[in-house]
Parts: sequence; C-alpha cells; structure tokens
Amino acid sequence: MTEPNNARNKILVAEDDPVSRRILQAFLAKWGYDVISVVDGTEAAKILAGDDAPRLAILDWMMPGIEGPQVCRRVRERTDRPYTYILLLTARMQKADIFEGLESGADDYLTKPFDAQELRARLHVGQRILDLQSSLIDAREALRFQATHDPLTGIWNHGEVVDAIQRESARQTRERGSFGIILLDLDHFKRVNDTYGHLAGDAVLRETARRIVHSVRPLRHGRPVWRRGISHCRANMRL
Repeated sequence: MTEPNNARNKILVAEDDPVSRRILQAFLAKWGYDVISVVDGTEAAKILAGDDAPRLAILDWMMPGIEGPQVCRRVRERTDRPYTYILLLTARMQKADIFEGLESGADDYLTKPFDAQELRARLHVGQRILDLQSSLIDAREALRFQATHDPLTGIWNHGEVVDAIQRESARQTRERGSFGIILLDLDHFKRVNDTYGHLAGDAVLRETARRIVHSVRPLRHGRPVWRRGISHCRANMRL
C-alpha cells in the first residue's frame, strides 16, 4: 500500500484507555502518520474545529466529556470546513449500535479488539475518499475561475465586474454610502497592435495588469481595487 505523504498524514486519535491509545499510536506512527492524541471527546471536538484540523480521525465511542458519536455530529454541523473522515472504534457490536454510529456522521466503524491490517486498509480507503474530494474541489475552483476571470490577464471578466458593481451599489445604498469606478485607458494602444501585432499588444495588457495589481492595496473584502476597472479597460482597448 502507498503510505501517506507529509502533506496529508495528520490523524487524530481520541482514546481514553492508555493501553489502546499507545497501541494505536505505535501502529499509526509505523505507517507514516503524524498522530495527535487526546483522551476525551471535548478536546477531540475542539481540535477538529480548528483551522488546521486533521482530515482523518479515529474516535473511541465511550470517552469522558462527550462521546464519539456526539463529536461526529458536531463535526458534521460545520459545513464550511474541509471534510474529515471519521472512523469510530468501539467494543459495541450490535447492529443498532453500528446504525447509530453511522447515523451520527461517522464514515466507518471498527470493533475492538481491532485487527491492525484491517485498520490500515480502512484508513487507506478514507484517504482515497479525501483525495478524490480534493480533486473535485480543485476542478470546481478551476471551472469557477475560468468562468469569472479573463483568460489573458487573469483578472475579472466583464460579467464578474458588472456583478461586483451591482453588489457594491446595493450595499452602499443600504448603508447610505458611496463608491467610485475608475476606468483606465492606455494611450496609443492601437498603435502597439498595428505596429507590433496583437501578440505584443497582449503582452502589454498582461504587464499593465501585473504592474497595477502590485501598485494598489486590497479592498477590505480582500479584492484588489484594480480588478474593477482594468477588465472593462481591456474590452475597450481591444475594439
């Protein structure tokens, strides 16, 4: 099996029994995981709610503080966070218990005493699912970028500029404020195209965008000021 790499090898173990916890830590460290260990569900929930939370977690069902299924529910309530693959580890073997654990938001279920190779295999399944999700998210973001940005300069396209202006206009109307729009133009740009060709003109536009973005401060929403003007500017210059 392929071992986890440094970018995705962090795993949380929440187990209050010291013997079971040490056994888990030993196996996981041997398999290349960076193990974070806690002894109660409250601490586990806190870590999984953090900004740098592990994407893999092994939770004991019965723990001090809050139990494993409750931790699962808290994690699943946070839909704004990257997905965490959770494996519940417990001595309960009844079908009703398995159903309860999975209904709480756990992805998998392993009974004690666990088989080390079975645990390893299930963690690899979890990692494949997380990798697939990351690939889908990257593809979605790439499509979103293509739909909202100009392919030549990498700045907002006409549709996104119009939407941004409409949103800002509505916000300023609500807050009884004001805003301005700056339209930039490059003098004698047509002469560049006519003299050196459109490839040279494209290079001028890219360099212009690069210089502007490095010369202005971001807005408070994190979007640079220049993006609201130069896309429209480019459309005018290319006519």
